[in-house]
Amino acid sequence: MLLHDVVTTSAAVAATRSRTAKVAALAELLAAADTDELRVVVHFASGSLRQRRTGIGWRSLAQPGPPAAVPSLTVGEVDRVLDELSLLQGDGSRLARLELLEELLGRATAPEQRFLTGLLTGELRQGALEGVLVPAVATAFGVGPEAVRRAAMLAGSVATAAEAARAGGEPALAAIGLRVGRPVQPMLAASAPAVRGAVASFAGTVAVEAKLDGIRIQVHRDGDEIAVFSRSLDDLTARLPEVVAAVAALEVGSCVLDGEALALDPTGRPRLFQETAARSASHAGADSLALSPFFFDLLHLDGEDLVHAPLADRQAALARVVPAGLAVERLVTDDPAAAEEFSERVLGRGHEGVVVKALDAPYEAGRRGAAWVKVKPVHTLDLVVLAAEWGSGRRRGWLSNIHLGARDPSTGGWVMLGKTFKGMTDEMLAWQTERFLALETAREGHVVLVRPEQVVEIAFDGIQRSTRYAGGMALRFARVVGYRDDKPASEADTVADVRRLAGG
Repeated sequence: MLLHDVVTTSAAVAATRSRTAKVAALAELLAAADTDELRVVVHFASGSLRQRRTGIGWRSLAQPGPPAAVPSLTVGEVDRVLDELSLLQGDGSRLARLELLEELLGRATAPEQRFLTGLLTGELRQGALEGVLVPAVATAFGVGPEAVRRAAMLAGSVATAAEAARAGGEPALAAIGLRVGRPVQPMLAASAPAVRGAVASFAGTVAVEAKLDGIRIQVHRDGDEIAVFSRSLDDLTARLPEVVAAVAALEVGSCVLDGEALALDPTGRPRLFQETAARSASHAGADSLALSPFFFDLLHLDGEDLVHAPLADRQAALARVVPAGLAVERLVTDDPAAAEEFSERVLGRGHEGVVVKALDAPYEAGRRGAAWVKVKPVHTLDLVVLAAEWGSGRRRGWLSNIHLGARDPSTGGWVMLGKTFKGMTDEMLAWQTERFLALETAREGHVVLVRPEQVVEIAFDGIQRSTRYAGGMALRFARVVGYRDDKPASEADTVADVRRLAGG
């Protein structure tokens, strides 16, 4: 398949707001792909790369050179070049990388150059997100969308599900199960403003769990082999030896655990999230700052998959194998007052809130459903920085006021919700100046436009109507809680999340 075919489809998907039209265009593209290139086509259609890193930055792509007049690049050729780029290291790698990139872009037409630039920088905005790709795969290969969604969640990849759907239809999709050692997409929680309301939204008894302000971890153990994965399915095993040691001490043969890891002070209170995030991003080891794991779910135990079992059964199994010191504290109750009191105790120990969970719900990998509801005393959103403004007075010379955007899955773009410079320390100002200059795409006067990659946690007092921003909403008294390097922009909160909190 020519790259031109992918680029043409991408343009058609970006040009329409119709979900039906997006699905039809993508389904036609996927059905036309050869078996050995389907995985790559799925990645390209979703704006991602099969290779997680290529070493190519924005500056390398700023001036791509004259484009080719006629399309000739194939999807396979592009993927092979990306493979080479991802493997280059050591002396001379930068020059070799630039030469490979120059040759690739020199063979690309102008639309293909723009597409490849967006792909390599993670800035391809075409509206072909997973919510559209899943039904497109189903349409392309004549299978049910739920079967594709389930397989993609358990495989951690829509591309794997697409290959299975083409090869063997629904039986092949059904054969994809949880495999110890292969991470699954984590289950996510919806939000609610109050504990009483969250408990009342469920019928009967619920589990109320402490919400820890750490990094999400998924730990797989198969005998002596242990692997630790992040919420974005990156392998953190080498960085978190203390987590590996804790799971190695459990009396199990195989297991898959879901939980959080965070840094604690000598009194047992959580340290700032930035300290936890910095430690998890480095290879400094536990000697620098140990992260303590706490687990709240069990997806597999000694040969038995538990993802489809109700939460009550999973929690019972978890309690049998994980000691209390490694388990997230929880209360099982049907009393909203008791849940509220539990939440206050959790907050008093420095944690950020609670998660209310339905005891009869299965583990819905990759879904943000109604079965888990998080409640924080202060409203927070994980937004993406769209731009930053040069400061004045004491903040002169630093990028200060940041522009905040919520994700819009319907377009693949961003909706601005306001600006803030509140909550920033001098250290944060220095860090974000360096960070945003590295992400710079353009300037408009004193405003530096940046690639929408950096997630920031924002606290706010409320949401008000606004004619100033396209989304019709603005955050009241927004302030920075911290930057979330553990979370990709694709998992930032959406416009729908904001409207829900606003009661709309």
